[in-house]
Order: sequence, then structure tokens, then C-alpha cells
Amino acid sequence: DNAVMEARLRIRCALRAAGFDVPRASITVNLAPGDMRKTGSGFDLPIAVAILAATGQIPLNHLDDCLFVGELALDGAVCPVRGEVAYQILARASHLILVGAHAGSHVPLAEVDHRGVDTIRRLAHGVSTLPPVTSAVSYTEVEQTERLDFSDVVGQESIKRGLAVAAVGDLGCLMIGAPGSGKTMLARRLPTILPPLSTDELQEALCVHSVAGEPIDALLQGEVPFRRPHHSISAAGLVGGGRPVRPGEISLAHGGVLFLDELAEFSSHVLQMLRQPMEDHEVRIVRADGVYRFPAAFRLLAASNPCPCGYLGDREVPCTCAPAAIERYRAKLAGPLIDRIDLVLDVHRPDPDVIVKGESGLDSATLRAMVEAGRAFRSDRVAHERCTFDADSKAESMADRFSMTSDAEEALLALAHTQHLTGRGMQRLGRIARAVADLAQEALVSATHVMEAALYQGRRGDQ
Repeated sequence: DNAVMEARLRIRCALRAAGFDVPRASITVNLAPGDMRKTGSGFDLPIAVAILAATGQIPLNHLDDCLFVGELALDGAVCPVRGEVAYQILARASHLILVGAHAGSHVPLAEVDHRGVDTIRRLAHGVSTLPPVTSAVSYTEVEQTERLDFSDVVGQESIKRGLAVAAVGDLGCLMIGAPGSGKTMLARRLPTILPPLSTDELQEALCVHSVAGEPIDALLQGEVPFRRPHHSISAAGLVGGGRPVRPGEISLAHGGVLFLDELAEFSSHVLQMLRQPMEDHEVRIVRADGVYRFPAAFRLLAASNPCPCGYLGDREVPCTCAPAAIERYRAKLAGPLIDRIDLVLDVHRPDPDVIVKGESGLDSATLRAMVEAGRAFRSDRVAHERCTFDADSKAESMADRFSMTSDAEEALLALAHTQHLTGRGMQRLGRIARAVADLAQEALVSATHVMEAALYQGRRGDQ
């Protein structure tokens, strides 16, 4: 691309400014393999090092043990480029020393020897004299910082519990309610009750953000990714793509939350592209020059109005939409994608007296403790089940799969008959009930858990 083609001018100016001799003879640089499109300005430093080594202007010791990457300024300074974490992973896998610029937010990966060079003048004394790149923050030791808290949202205690259930079971959630009912406030506070990323998840998230050129300071501070794309986003922006191929919003939400506000305003074509990543936790983009894979293990959280005016079903404000408009709007909330969303929560506007008086409710610390205890119980339960049953054995019924009591099984069957649930709907109800039981730290799913799970089915476009 143009950035690679313009490297010849940047390198010549940088070498002259640094005091090196630039050969007058024609220099041919081969970037192999030739059939792969080269993008970015990270080739500047390795090309300059190759020229200086070929002309004998810098020591050759340890050059073969290094992976060089960096952009050259016209005065010879070495500037950082996108993908520092990805280059560190490549250097670690190749057993090489990474030599590049001093990045603004350095991520210290384990077992990576990272040397920093501020200007190519330093190369005149050899690679061994370059200082290691250090960071004052180690992302394995930071604690999660809290800026938002669920205590700021009053009058929505049942919705808070529903979000806690979704966090325990890693379930998708859709909130439907009138404008101003607090859907966005609730969504923005969901990351405050999620467990911190593991070391592997954090490394993957840092790699994706680094390649995309996104800030990583929040990740280094222990915050869970939270992405909130606008409804006008394209398919390439949401899933990934472009030229050069870059990760989309669902990959930037890896390990965190993807919040789709005003879900009905998104293009149906764009939304349907989420189905495969939601199931596989991976994005696979096929292009003429190769196949690209990006991680996409995200929690889907969506919000929508019940109708175009937003007041359908409101207890005080009447709906002014025509029946045909309501049907068209609700049709947008139906389909294969919505059928894969587990919880649908009806969010009602809180009582004005509660807002004025400022009554207290569940805060993020309490909810996070509940979620952490529920997820720990879930992990222990799953580990016990794997040790108890043979690897080749398969559960023959939902009752066995979700560890339901006989009363819970009868309650599930009754709901399936009265609400005309499909097979996927029954599986969805079973998953929610299992998450409710895990939140209560109970090994068996009871009828009470099934009835509470039924409350989280809400208003769906296909009902």
C-alpha cells in the first residue's frame, strides 16, 4: 500500500539525519512472500537495519536473533506502530528479541525480551547496547477499577437480578422498555459485576485492541471490554473486514460486553451476521489473500423500545402507534438472532417517588459478590459432573442435562404447553433456570427456579 511505497523516502531522510551514509546505487528490497499484500509502516526499521548491515555501518552481532518493527520519522526517530502485543507474541513464538520503539502503553508479556530504540543512531553501537523496554504497570497485578455503580440506578431491582443471572450463566440479554426507563444506565454498569479477565483472555483482548489501534489503558487497569457501536455500523465494522482486514466490534468486545442500543434500528443483514460468532466464539473472514480468524467470545446485551413511539405497554403514557407500525417494529425484534438471546427483560419506568427520595438498592459490589460466588459454584459443579459421568455418556433428557427435580420438570412441561415453546425455547428456559440455581448455589434446579426463569422471557417479537 502507499505506506509501504513511501518507506523509501522516509528511510533515506532518516538515515541522512542520523549521520549514516546512504548508498547512491539502486537498492532493491524484497518483501517476501511476494503474493501477500504488505500494509503499514512497520517495515521502515527492518529495511533500514538491512541497508546499514549490508553496507557495514552497524555491527552484525545478534542481528539474526532480533525481530525489528517500527516506523521511521524524517529525523531518524523510531515511532511505534499498531500491534505491539501481536509482535511480542510472534517474537516469543519465534524465540527472537523484539526491537522497536518505546510504546506509550507498553504491555509486558512473559518470556519476551523487548528492546527499545528511540533513534536509529543507537544502532551504531550494536543491538546488545539497547535498553530493555519496561513498564511501571504489570497487567497481571492490577485490580479492576470502578467508575460506574449499580447503586446509581434505583427502582430496577428485578432487572439487576436478571443481569446477575445473565452474568453467572454467560447468557445473552435483551432489555425492552420505554424511553428513559434506565436501559442504557443498566447496560453500562454490567461490566462492573463481571469477573476480571483471565490471563489468556486479557492477552487476547490486548492483542486485538493493539492490532486495531484501539487504546489499551482501560484493559491494563483491569476493566472488562465494553463496546457500544452505533446502529448505523456496517457489517465490516461490526464483524470485521476491510482492506487491510481489521477486527470488528465483536472482536474488540472479546471477554466483555457488546451492547447494541436501539436494536430495532440496526440493519437486519448486519444483525444476522452475529449468529455464527455467537455460537463459535470466533470470526472467520475469508478473502482472496487468505483466511483471517479473530476471537469473539462476547456477552451480547441489547436494548430496544417496544414500539416506534416507545410507550407500548406503559402504565401511564398511552401508545400512539398504529397497529401496522407496531407489527412492523416488532417483526424487527424477531428472527433467528433474537431467538438465540436467552433473557428478555421488561424494563418499566421507575416510580417518581423512588427517584426523588433516592432509595438505595443493590450496588455493584453486592451483585459482583453474588456473581463470583455463583460462577465459582458453577465451575465446581461442572467439574464434579465431568468426574462423575463417563466421557462417552450423554444425557438423554433436559432434566438430566440441567439436573432438574421432578417438580421442575413438570413446571417446564407446563410452561412449554401453555406458552407453545419450541425445542429451542425449552432449552433456553432450561439454561436460564440452571443459571438461577447456580446463582442460589443449589445443585438441583427446582420448580421455583423454573418459574423465575419464565419471568425473564419478557416480550419477544415472535410472541
